[in-house]
Amino acid sequence: MITTKNQLVLKETGLTWLTLFTRLAACLWSVSVLAHDPIFGIGPHVIFKGGLEVAPAAHFEKAGDRNATKTGMEITYGITGNWAAGMELPYMGVGDSSSSASGRGDIKLFTKYRFWRNDTLGAQESAAVLLKVDLDTAKGGTNPALGTGTTDTILGLTYGYEGRKWYRWSSIRYRLNGTNDLGLQRGQKVLFDLVGGIRLRPTGYLEPDTVWLLELNGEHSDRAKLNGTNLLDSGGTAWFVSPGVFWTKRNFAIKAGVQIPIASNLNGAQDNSDVRAKLTFEWHL
Repeated sequence: MITTKNQLVLKETGLTWLTLFTRLAACLWSVSVLAHDPIFGIGPHVIFKGGLEVAPAAHFEKAGDRNATKTGMEITYGITGNWAAGMELPYMGVGDSSSSASGRGDIKLFTKYRFWRNDTLGAQESAAVLLKVDLDTAKGGTNPALGTGTTDTILGLTYGYEGRKWYRWSSIRYRLNGTNDLGLQRGQKVLFDLVGGIRLRPTGYLEPDTVWLLELNGEHSDRAKLNGTNLLDSGGTAWFVSPGVFWTKRNFAIKAGVQIPIASNLNGAQDNSDVRAKLTFEWHL
């Protein structure tokens, strides 16, 4: 039997082609199972075929004397290895210095399709498109209102790189808002996200894992219209810097972050955002 030089080297080092393949697969597996998405932006991660992701979350924001709290459950199902769909069931609490209300919020339906993926040793790049529909299902008759009073559509495009140490994401979303029964149409909105992350200590699948994130989130909104007439005190641009952390252990994860406003150019008399915060728990079943 003829033995090649490469085979001799492998034999001398105690390695086999099967061993090398197994190590490579394990490395790629560790990237796949620890796949992340940003906290406030979106990413290309989709759950595996037949998988179920259950994610209770809480979100808080304050601007002037107005505040809003949203708690709810997001459920995602993996239709294929690259296509997922789900829904968000929110409970809202909103108020200002004169009134407050709480109850069922607008249900959201969404789907994400990962159309490109490139796996390399210890890293994965991918890109995906997102479609989300914000239904007009909030509890009515409250002051302040708990929902938008319209059916809105969000389209998104996102790219992500996830390595053993470094992470990066970018995304853009466009929100097309409907018109309510009073003839009010909130301005169309563009959201932009640029995110970096670092894992300070590489870990294995069975170990707890921590990734630190820093996001730059931008929002631009057109002026709202009432029966076709622009409202002066609406629309504008705002930018946020958002530190956060993503902690995982096997199929369980915790995401937490704070959005800090750094610049704004709002039209007319509007309250600038003071702070936003988000906490999410995730289970992959």
